[in-house]
Order: sequence, then C-alpha cells, then structure tokens
Amino acid sequence: MTLTGWFVVFIIVQLVHFLATWKMYVAAGRKAWEAGVPVYNAVILMKIIKRPWWWVILLFVPVVNLMMFPAVWVETIRSFGFNKRNHTILVLLSLGLYIFYLSYTQKLEYQADRSLKPRTSTGEWVSSILFAIVAATLVHTYLMQPFTIPSSSLEKTLLVGDYLFVSKFHYGARTPVTPLALPMVHDTLPVVKTKSYLSKPQLPYFRIPGFQDVQRNDIVVFNWPVDTLIDIRPGHMRGSVQKPIDKKSNYVKRCVGLPGDSLEVRNGYVYINGKQNDLPDRAKIQFVYEIVSKRPLVMVDRNGMGSNVPSPAIYDRFKISDIGISAVDNETRNITHIAHMSESIADQLKNFPDIVSIRKLKSEKGSFSKDIFPYSESYPWNNDFFGPIYIPEAGTTVKITPESIPFYKRIIEVYEGTELGIENKVTQSGTQVLLNGQPLNEYTFKMDYYWLMGDNRDNSQDARSWGYVPYNHVVGKPVFIWLSLDANKKGFSKIRWERMFTTVGGSGEPVSYFKWFLIVLAGYFIFNFFRKKKASS
Repeated sequence: MTLTGWFVVFIIVQLVHFLATWKMYVAAGRKAWEAGVPVYNAVILMKIIKRPWWWVILLFVPVVNLMMFPAVWVETIRSFGFNKRNHTILVLLSLGLYIFYLSYTQKLEYQADRSLKPRTSTGEWVSSILFAIVAATLVHTYLMQPFTIPSSSLEKTLLVGDYLFVSKFHYGARTPVTPLALPMVHDTLPVVKTKSYLSKPQLPYFRIPGFQDVQRNDIVVFNWPVDTLIDIRPGHMRGSVQKPIDKKSNYVKRCVGLPGDSLEVRNGYVYINGKQNDLPDRAKIQFVYEIVSKRPLVMVDRNGMGSNVPSPAIYDRFKISDIGISAVDNETRNITHIAHMSESIADQLKNFPDIVSIRKLKSEKGSFSKDIFPYSESYPWNNDFFGPIYIPEAGTTVKITPESIPFYKRIIEVYEGTELGIENKVTQSGTQVLLNGQPLNEYTFKMDYYWLMGDNRDNSQDARSWGYVPYNHVVGKPVFIWLSLDANKKGFSKIRWERMFTTVGGSGEPVSYFKWFLIVLAGYFIFNFFRKKKASS
C-alpha cells in the first residue's frame, strides 16, 4: 500500500473515531470537536480513561498497536460504567464498533473516580501479561532480538549453537512492514507451523536512524533477499515462498563489501579494490580439505560405520567440527575424509599420527558454476574465483548493456521495483535492454547494497550464490553471546562456559563476563531482600 493509501486509511479511522466517541467526550466534560482532531484526540482520550499520555505513542507503533487498541476500547467503555463481561466481549469481537451502539443508544455517565485496579485476580493477571507482552515486543522489535546460529558458515567467530543478542539500534531499527502479525514470532507459528502474519496490508519501508553505518567486516543479521527457495537460480525457483521483507528468512554473514566497492575473490580470498581484505584477528577463514588417514577421524559405531561426529582427539585438539568420511580404499584400507578448517589447522594436522595426506580442494580459475551469481556463462566464475564485481551505491549511475544487466536485473525489478511498490519489467530486444518497454541505457540506484559472505568459504551459501543484499534487508548487528551449546557433547559439558556472556566484536580471544553477571545478579537479590526486610519492619 502506498503512502497515499495509508493516509486515506488514517483519515477514515479518524472519522470513525469521531462519530463513535464524540458523545463520550462531551459526557466526560470535553468539547465534541476534540474527538475529531488527529493525535490530539488520542491525548484527550488518555485523560478521559485516566491512562498515561505515552499510551498515545504505543497506538502508532506497528504490531504493538494491535494489542493497545483492544485495551483502549475496553478502558473507554469501562470509563462510562460498562463493566460487565458481555460488554467487554462485544467491544472486542466488533473491533471497537460496539462503542457506536453504546454512544447512540445508552445513557452515558462518566465515571470520573473509577478505580483502575482490576476487580478480580484474573483481570490483574491479564493486565500484567498484556503489559509484559507489550514491553517485550517493543524491545524485540526496536532494541534487541535473540537469535541462534544454526550453521557453521562463520566458524570460528560464531559457532553452531551460539545464542546471540542482536542489536537493532546500531544500524537503526526498521519499523515492521507487516503490521498485522503476532508479536515476538518471525514468520511461522510454533507447533502448528502456519503463517504468523497477514501479507496485506503492508506499511512503507522506514528505518529509525541508527548511530553507525554498516562497517567493513561487521557481522550482520539480514533478511535473505531471495526468500525461502529450494533452488535460487533464475528460471529454477521451485518451491518459492514469496514473503514481505521483514518476514524473509534471517541469515547472518560477514559484510566484506560496502557500497561503491569493487570486489573480487581469488583462490577463496576476498580482494577489495585490488587489495586483499584484512579480517579481524578473531576471524578464521576456512576451506574444504581432503584428508586421507589410516584410521577414521570421526566417531564410529560398533558396526564400524562412520558418523559426522569428529573423534575427541580431533575435536578437542583441533576444534574441527565439519568432518565426515567420504570413501574407504578397499586395498590400503585408508580412509578419505572431507573436512572444513583453516590453513593453519591443516598444517598442524599434517603431523597428527596416521595422517597419510591432506589436500585443499578448490575450483579452477575460469571454470563456470551455474549456481554462482550472476548465473551467466559470460562470467565463468565459481566459489574460489569470482569477479571483479561492482557493489551498487545509492545515487550512483551505471551503464546498462546486455553484458551488465545480469548483475542489476533483480535490483531493478525486485529490490527497487515490486518491494517498493513499483512495477518494473526488464526485457531485451536484440542488443537493446528495455525497462517497461522503453530503452534503458543507464540506471541510478535508489539504495545502498552490501556483499555478505561466510568465513567458512566452502560451506557457506552467501552473496556468491544470491548476489547483493539491499540496505532495507539489514536487520541488525550481533553484539553478545549469552549462551553456547555444543551438540557434540552431553550434560553440563555441552555448555561452552568460556563463550557465555562474551562479545561478538573486538580483538583478541573472547573474554567471558559470566561470573560478573552472576555477581551483579546475586548483589541485586541481596539488596532486594534487605530492602523488603527493612520496609516490613
């Protein structure tokens, strides 16, 4: 829906509010016209129902207002003595329109001295739960959101089983695009596995200003630009689920390319404007290796079958988590493993007992991979050798030719087209590129774009597979690991205590602040105990 459309809806809502409540305003000792002035009428209504002025702000916060409107409807009718259960049920089921009936058919007697305390313990519980949900939704949507790391694409900076707090305010929180959604769930309801939102209507994209831009090498949480797809290549989008921007799958990668950069991948390493990207010391680039050994390097069952769980010696000493058996030589009985690890670990592993050989697996320069952006044989690129490629910057104009359009077609049609409410269709007639049937010789970008990749270069589906990430898909910045669980261990040893309450950014080895958290928590409980004891004496 466009801004004009939402303005029309806003005016209609204001008109309905005026017609439904002006008599109540008068009965409460206010002027009838006060019910018809947008925003001001909400401030006056808060005075009538004796609720704080900041409730007005919550009425305009998407998703949160879905909980606030019913609360205001109930508080409004109770301010005029309509306290019975059937009144509450009717005003909720009618989406507030029951107020029309009460205003025009019932005698309105304003209860100026009514008690705001719930009359029953059930009502008190409901009020407490509603307040908690509203507060949690505000924090979840605009300040901090919990995430978990499901894959090893950012090993060793982030591990599988890390539980993160992601800051929304670093880059600026987005207001929800889908206003009709259940709070604190993403796109799917737990258990029942159905959509947690209505795709329409949609609000225009808006981002609250943050206090920093996305920096090179930042780890970024973002919405996967290509939705949830079985096969993301053009013409092969089987099983696609088209979602609003804020309901697309959440991904986390490292931002190696910024708007305006020229980026190239050589032998798996990223080069920016001709120079190799200098990563933070916590980042450990990993590649895929073939390891031949005399004995299995993974756990085996009593039947001698190998698993994908590394042996304790390999895991505890080298911290290799992505390893599995790929083949067994029937003559030599040597075992071939495929593992993902850094070059330094590979060098150390060469001296491990029973190792026959270690070989880095990589694609050859000039070999074409059909799964690599921009999916054109004119650009014979692969995971290890890619580019150079230009990363679009807002306001920059580029020439559009049959050779360049594969890079920018999705930007024009989708990111700066349908997702912004614009119908753009790119076609080609001979050597002429057309936009909506008209010649397209150049294009000026409306947004900044980023290039996001995993540190585990051969075990990461990233920008090499799906291209640019628009700025409006950026969710936030991971700042804190509050829990980390190791799937390869059991009991209390499953908890990676050294990673609990560590920061995601910074240099040097991560430092756990868990003990300081426990000290502060214990201090709070001790202070609260003596405070209550003193108050009761």
